[in-house]
Amino acid sequence: MRNFQTLDTYVVESELGILYLSNSVETVGTPKVSMRREGGYMSISVSYGPLEIALRPRFVDLSRTLARLRPVQGLQTTRQVGSAQAYIALGLREDGTLVMRPTLVSDATGLMVYNLLLTDPVREALYVWLPVEEGVGQV
Repeated sequence: MRNFQTLDTYVVESELGILYLSNSVETVGTPKVSMRREGGYMSISVSYGPLEIALRPRFVDLSRTLARLRPVQGLQTTRQVGSAQAYIALGLREDGTLVMRPTLVSDATGLMVYNLLLTDPVREALYVWLPVEEGVGQV
């Protein structure tokens, strides 16, 4: 079964254009996410202790996907942003919690995934920081 870690704190470093997401209880190996826009891409670093996944999805794809997320009962994630080998699976829970699963796929034999939950206030801060226009591109 998946072991999700909750990120309930955010810090925006305006001068550098970086958004930091973490857990309010700092321990060794606390999961952390750092995001920064670089032109048409989002530079995303997800770390847990000394382990790190670095992803660079297209900004418009990430923003559009987040805007289209809706809770789907029974599914943890409903959309992915990235390529077949490196992507972020995203889902929205009914309470506003964002499920974020940054993933690296080696081949058919394995993958590496961080299972993260962003609380509703942290998700809202992410949407404002990007910005994500909710409801844009609805089908």
